Amino acid sequence: MPLAAERAPGTPASSAAARGAGAIVVALAASVFLLFIVAPVAGLVASGGWRGLAGLGADRELRESLVLTAFTATVATVLGVIGGTPVAYLLARRAFRGRALIAAIIDLPLVIPHPVAGIALLLVLGRATPFGAALYAAGLRVTGSITGIVCAMLFVSAPLYVSAAREAFARIDSRYESVARTLGDDAWRAFRRVTLPLAGRGLTAAAIVMWGRAISEFGAIVILTYNPKVASVLSYDRFTSTGLSGAVPAAAVLVLFALLPLVALRALRVDERRGR
Repeated sequence: MPLAAERAPGTPASSAAARGAGAIVVALAASVFLLFIVAPVAGLVASGGWRGLAGLGADRELRESLVLTAFTATVATVLGVIGGTPVAYLLARRAFRGRALIAAIIDLPLVIPHPVAGIALLLVLGRATPFGAALYAAGLRVTGSITGIVCAMLFVSAPLYVSAAREAFARIDSRYESVARTLGDDAWRAFRRVTLPLAGRGLTAAAIVMWGRAISEFGAIVILTYNPKVASVLSYDRFTSTGLSGAVPAAAVLVLFALLPLVALRALRVDERRGR
């Protein structure tokens, strides 16, 4: 048979072989990536999860740090929802000069190193600054206090809430509000009765994400408030003082604690799909 009759590159058989090889490469890359993500977390929980949970009864410092973490994260989330919801609505519904710049500034804490975020907060809220001194004179100490922890958590996690809330509002057709306005509702009443309930699931999911980010914060908190210790700072403190063996149980408990908002978020999404 002439050589010209031989199968040339680019025929269906060679294309299928190339696709198969590509699929194998992609599968291997995905497997390595998943292993890279899962293995450290699984190893930490397997190494110290049970010890940490079993030791909660006797480890008063760890219990108190978890309670403090949950409390301060909740306060930060409430403040973020109160202050961030109007901002998210404004960014989603109103076109105005400088909107992109404001959105970028709000997102900035997500991309700067968190110790740098703590330093930035310290420059504003520290006792050596005019604003921080005024707060201290009024009886409100930020550095080295629970207030400092809340401020650090709020600063680094609120952008997540604003971004997700903005998307939740953007998905709501503005014509619903217009109809409510034509029926006699003012802007606030239309927002409260129409937009807010429709965006409720999205806002709840945004708040859960913010809370989950807040409980895991370390860098900004350790700059503002080393004591009292939240769980992340306690894990670091035990690592520096007692080594890996002392830090693993506390770190593993914090990982398990961080699963709570993820489970809540998944449950919310499942409920949303069922509602549809």
